[in-house]
Amino acid sequence: MSGSRILTIARLELTQRLRSVGWYVLLGIFVVLLLGITALSFLIFSNNELPGAGVFSIIVNFVLLLVVLVSPTLSGNAINGDRDAATLAPIQVTAATTGDIMLGKLLAAVATGCAFLLIAVPFLAAGMLGGGVTPGMFFVSLLVLLAETIVVAAMGVGLSGLIARPLFSIAATYLVVAALVIGTLIAFGLGGAALRTEFTQQERMWDESGEPICDEWQEYTYEQPRFDLVWGFLAANPFVVLADATPTPFVDGYPQDLFGQVKYGVRITQVRPEPQRWDPCEAGGPQTSPTPEEQMRGTAPSWFVGLGIQLVIAGGLFAGAWSRTRTPARRLPPGTRIA
Repeated sequence: MSGSRILTIARLELTQRLRSVGWYVLLGIFVVLLLGITALSFLIFSNNELPGAGVFSIIVNFVLLLVVLVSPTLSGNAINGDRDAATLAPIQVTAATTGDIMLGKLLAAVATGCAFLLIAVPFLAAGMLGGGVTPGMFFVSLLVLLAETIVVAAMGVGLSGLIARPLFSIAATYLVVAALVIGTLIAFGLGGAALRTEFTQQERMWDESGEPICDEWQEYTYEQPRFDLVWGFLAANPFVVLADATPTPFVDGYPQDLFGQVKYGVRITQVRPEPQRWDPCEAGGPQTSPTPEEQMRGTAPSWFVGLGIQLVIAGGLFAGAWSRTRTPARRLPPGTRIA
């Protein structure tokens, strides 16, 4: 492999896209959407003491949403699209190796996604001006967005090399992304509802005047869903990876942005449910509940596991496409165009 050949292939790929008017229309729509989201976010959090944290988290999640929606279209036909247009074979007979072609296509897809990230930086900086956003939050969120851009681009390029038809490879890329974004939520919900444990609840009896009868208990059993056994499904979700990796600002123990709220919701599912018991006859009254910050201290971060799962999937698809694109080819799918 050669760095110069990889850059040449990436430049050729980007040149074709820059000549398209639709590319600039897409960027313009992206800017308009960001302007609207930023303005609405400031209105939503205008009553907060530090509105920047909420605005920043909404913008970052919106950028990630557009990345997972747009990247499959831009990378899902990188290999088979050139094969259909009869432009892949002329490159394969040059000094460019299969690795040069694959990495050049991947670099072009990542650069396309990074264009959206660069456009979003001024809007993220505007969120920082509202306060509540640390430099660590800013850079970590950008790194996660870049990592997700690379992962989705690798999936798209990989499937474009494994599937002969561009339309099917783009659709397959969307299905894989949908499995990570929506499928993980479905698996978590159905899995937690299917796995149940029977608990026994104890309560004091109450007399007609509403006073507890301290020498008598009432017991009843119920089934509790065990989401603590399936919370790992959420680890591979791109939005959970983003929220869990980004540092969370707390005020009086409560998260002040969307990242922290998502992180708290995911982390709390790790805790095994226990029967709740409050004895009104005990001295001291009800116990004070711990804050979300205190509850999250006893849980484990999951972003690196989720990102690892995504990298394994993307790497497997990319390696399969690398093998399928290698020349001379021993076997090609029926109807595949060679030159």
